[in-house]
Formats: sequence, C-alpha cells, structure tokens
Amino acid sequence: MNTPQSDEEKRQHVDIETLSAVSFGQQILLGALVADSIAMPVHWYYNQSAIERDFGILDSYHSPRKTHPDSILWRSEYKPLNADGDILREQSQYWGKRGVHYHQFLAAGENTLNSLLAIELFELVRRLGHYDSIRWLDHYINFMLTPQKHNDTYAEEYHRHFFTNYASGRKAVNCGVRDIHIGGLVGVPALVAALGPRHPDIREIVQSHVSLTHKDNDVLAAADVLVRILAGVSLGAPLQEVILDEASQWVSKAKIARWEDYPDRVVVGGMLSSACYIP
Repeated sequence: MNTPQSDEEKRQHVDIETLSAVSFGQQILLGALVADSIAMPVHWYYNQSAIERDFGILDSYHSPRKTHPDSILWRSEYKPLNADGDILREQSQYWGKRGVHYHQFLAAGENTLNSLLAIELFELVRRLGHYDSIRWLDHYINFMLTPQKHNDTYAEEYHRHFFTNYASGRKAVNCGVRDIHIGGLVGVPALVAALGPRHPDIREIVQSHVSLTHKDNDVLAAADVLVRILAGVSLGAPLQEVILDEASQWVSKAKIARWEDYPDRVVVGGMLSSACYIP
C-alpha cells in the first residue's frame, strides 16, 4: 500500500519535473532572475552590517524597507528633453529625495527593471525564432515609454543616456553610450536561454546586442567571457574549472586559490568591490 504524499512532497515532485523539462539555457535565465529578486531589497547596501540588521541572512524573497540606509538617489537627476525621453514619468518625483529605496514599490520576489527587460528580450527572441537588433530596439523603446509597464523607481544610467540621445533625434541604433556597469550583462542569460549556449553565432549575437546600449570594450569583453563560461558549464564542465579557463584575463588562478581560504564576506567587499562597475 502506497503512503499518500504530503503537500510538501507533491510540491517538490512538481518542482523537479518542471525543472527537468526546462532547457539548460532557461535554467540559467531562471537562476539570474531568482538572484535578482533575492538581491533586490539590498541593492546599493554597501554596509554588510546593515544587510544583517535589516534582513538577517538573505536567503529568501523580501520586500524593500521603506527607507534605504545608503541611498544616493537624492544626488541623481534626470530631466527628459521631451516625451521621447520621459522614461521615469510618475517615478521622477522620488528622485532627488533622501532615503528613497531604489526599488521601493516592488514586492517580495519581483524583478527589477533590468531583469524585466531581460524577460522581454527572451520572449521576443523566442517568438521571432532568431535575434533581430532592430526589432529589439523598437520593443525596448516601446516598453520604456509605455506607462505602467513596470513599477520600479530606478532606471540605470545607461537607460537615461540612451533616451536622452533618442529624444534629441538620434537613430535608436546610435543611442548607446560608453557605460562600464554590470547592467550591460543582464541580457546575456536571456539570449543564451532563447538561443541556446551552443548556438553557432551566440557570441556574435551577444556582442551585437550589448553594444546597442554599452559601447565599452570592458563590458563587451565581460559579456563574451560570460557566454563562454555558460557554454562550458552546459557541456558538463565544473563551474570553477570553466571560470579559471575562460576568465583568466580578469582574475588569476593564484588569486582565486588564495581567496578560497577566506569567508565570502571577506572576499566580496574586501578583496573584490561590491560596486556595480566592471573593472
């Protein structure tokens, strides 16, 4: 006689079946989206003790605090040239004020604007069956200029520069700027998920896509390394081994070996910056 499954066992069974039906590339994207959702409430928390005070161990979804202890949004300003640059709309009233959380209106488990755009990219490529930079630019512009597409207060710097150029009359393909932030990498898992990590042109497609908004050699190099790492892991190679093989231009094997002796919180924030710049 079979013992009836508990509700928790049924949920675990469904989760396992669902995961097995998802491609490796899609698992990569799902992982990136989960990481974004978990990290969302502590974006720009540079003081680790503040994370512990406000959230404890961050291993689940949380809503943002009402105020942000390290917010510098009060120093930021964005004034659109015209309607073609008005990407903040009702959120603009919160810029320039102290203590405002960058993602103040997002609920626990919600994704930030950049990750929502990654989802849009994935869905567009899957619908088309291929990547089309012009179709993506049209979709990106429409998404950013349509009210109520998202509820995020913060729009990263590259969005603001892009739409300043767009509002000034430049063609969309020429609106990208030199930007050195990791926001340029957010679309990479989406493309890998949509096309597959071993697509014959995946590296060239990623370079084309990232350069639409981030015309910086370091960001483009980092995007290429990320694609190669994801492709290597998809073939079954251990993650650490692939990182050591593909990211040697960024970090040496000797450094990584030394870092292994330290707690994560000593490495991140001490030896490695927790800021969003690509070195």
